[in-house]
Amino acid sequence: MLLRAAAIRRAAVAAYSTAAARPETGLYGFDVLRTAKGFRRFVDEAIQRSDELVAHIAQLPPSAEIVRAMDEISNTVCSVIDSAELCRNTHPDREFVEEGDKASMRIYEHLQYLNTNTTLYNAILKAESEGVLLTDETRKAANNLRVDFEKGGIHLPKGCRTEVYFKLLLLNFHFYLETQCSSTADKLERVNQLNLAIAQLGRKFNENIMTKPGFVDIYPASRIPRSIQHNFKAVSRSRPMGIEEQSNPMNTTRQKGLRILADSGTLSSALRWVSDEEVRRQVFIAGNSEPRENIAVLDELIDARDEFAKTMGCKSYAEFAIRPNMAASADVVMAFLNDLSDIVRHKADEEFNTIRDFKRRKCNQKSADLEPWDEDYYIGMMKSSAHSVDPSVVASYFPLSQCIKGLNVLVESLFGATFNQIPMGDGESWHPDVIKLSLHHPDQGDLGFMYLDLYSRKGKYPGCAHFAIRGGRRLSDSEYQLPIIALVCNFSSSRGLTARLNHWDVETLFHEFGHALHSLLSRTEYQHFSGTRVALDVAETPSNLFEFYAWDYRVLRTFALDETTGDPIPENLVKALNASRNMFPATELQRQIFYSIMDLTLFGEHTSKPLDTISAVADLKRRHTSWNYVEGTHWHTRFSHLINYGAGYYSYLYARCFATTIWHEICQDDPLSRNTGSALRDKFLQYGGAKDPSALLKDFVGDSVIRNSGGGIIPDISSLRKEVGL
Repeated sequence: MLLRAAAIRRAAVAAYSTAAARPETGLYGFDVLRTAKGFRRFVDEAIQRSDELVAHIAQLPPSAEIVRAMDEISNTVCSVIDSAELCRNTHPDREFVEEGDKASMRIYEHLQYLNTNTTLYNAILKAESEGVLLTDETRKAANNLRVDFEKGGIHLPKGCRTEVYFKLLLLNFHFYLETQCSSTADKLERVNQLNLAIAQLGRKFNENIMTKPGFVDIYPASRIPRSIQHNFKAVSRSRPMGIEEQSNPMNTTRQKGLRILADSGTLSSALRWVSDEEVRRQVFIAGNSEPRENIAVLDELIDARDEFAKTMGCKSYAEFAIRPNMAASADVVMAFLNDLSDIVRHKADEEFNTIRDFKRRKCNQKSADLEPWDEDYYIGMMKSSAHSVDPSVVASYFPLSQCIKGLNVLVESLFGATFNQIPMGDGESWHPDVIKLSLHHPDQGDLGFMYLDLYSRKGKYPGCAHFAIRGGRRLSDSEYQLPIIALVCNFSSSRGLTARLNHWDVETLFHEFGHALHSLLSRTEYQHFSGTRVALDVAETPSNLFEFYAWDYRVLRTFALDETTGDPIPENLVKALNASRNMFPATELQRQIFYSIMDLTLFGEHTSKPLDTISAVADLKRRHTSWNYVEGTHWHTRFSHLINYGAGYYSYLYARCFATTIWHEICQDDPLSRNTGSALRDKFLQYGGAKDPSALLKDFVGDSVIRNSGGGIIPDISSLRKEVGL
């Protein structure tokens, strides 16, 4: 059945050409990954190759060749790290997952060795200091590599020797010299230990989210709308008996119920559609009280990151993480967030009161409180009643096959390129649902390759994400290493039919596609700068920009077609979708501000230890949102961005500001024109991380897109204020 379903899905993507040849290869096209245990050899070969390159670099005079050789080390190691990460999150075979997990930890340990290798560090210092690096990109690569080394603490022993030598001249005390050097050398070892601990804690945090979502059993099943009961597992219990039933010992009737798993997708469905407030309350509390194990994991992570940052000479992990970015300091970011919180508060309070008054009218209770478990239900009801948007009608225009064609429309209209489905070698794919596309330009040839793994399944990464597999880089004057990425989503389907997306799913698909285009269209000398390997402040800008495309009628009419008639989605329906989306914009913006402040606070300076994260988050929610905090919940222990974006979640708000300005200034007038595409590709996407981000943005949009503030850079919020109606 699985193979048949996959065949139907592939047939639905009929816009793409295929060929018959299926050569033998391994996972993701790496021959070494023909079996799960191939990951062991993959790591061995990467370590051997990087050691050879270290020896080669040791013999080189100061030159750009040092930078190129170091980039090859990075390319070798990243191929293993990225492949293992994708495998861990998506492969259905447990053996592959476990071997990918082991490979990830082994190569990460080797990466720590490389990051503290004085041969490499000294080589890059010499290359930088002797003026032999002739291009801006090479100089930036050398600078970034040096900074990466110093993030690992490699400069600590050198600092020790300099400081101690000076003190020795003053004190002439040999024992002091030995003690201080030993102490600082211990710091370097401690930094390595902390880096590994941080990686392991992050992994444990995410594993707990996936494997321990929590659940609540609801009896009777009739309390759940029939239209969504198929999303939940049937359970039963002995029926509570009345007096007559108690007198009949032969009565064994069981009561049917439903088990609602509290993963994010199931949780949102229940909170949106269940009218029974007590059920919503139970579901909300269950979903925001697991995994309990992550309370302790997060405490350890906060302590480890804090110790690491202070060992590196920073006052907090937030300061350490933000210092290399445009924002430059945690104080700049926190001031920006607090200002934005103040700006949005009045409108968010107005929206809250509107929702509360609607609930009171519906419940006929003049003093009913509005609770967090009411938000999705009543907002959904208000949007539906105000704009008569039937989700099933909307979904009929967005079968997944048509949405994939929509991605093709984008690249063809904007960049003159096309996606073609290409055959995979035996062993290359990890699931029958996966397809592989090449992005092809008629004059420039293939630009890169993208795997699509779009359907949900047990054990798979629960969200949507863009995974790099191989970065692009210049190999010679005539040869370029093409990028390979995977776009992973979790859309549901049944009975072997292609999924039909709601419009928020379409927006999510376009968001991840923005990341994919950043990777596929960048053309950098070094893979160190390929695609999304950019300053965190701007990493989410392309993805946020392409969300706008998912709401524009001129774009949607090109692929959102009625399954039966082939008619494009009506303009009035798209207007209704946009009007519905714009009903409570301050509420959503306030939520993102709260998330960002929470993230920055948890990894910021703490006056006392240990930090009680539950109390801290509760206090921040009361101060920065219009909604109550529900006692006993700890939603932040399932917020995976604390791992991947620790002290960096603010970058989503930065990116939203940048993307909104880019949309209004560059794209909105003619979003599908080749001129718009040329501007996007030639002035922004092609650079990846090879250009200073502030210069990149100003050259692309104009000087007003950013502002200087407190020694750092913040985005101009004029376009965002206009969009939200502030």
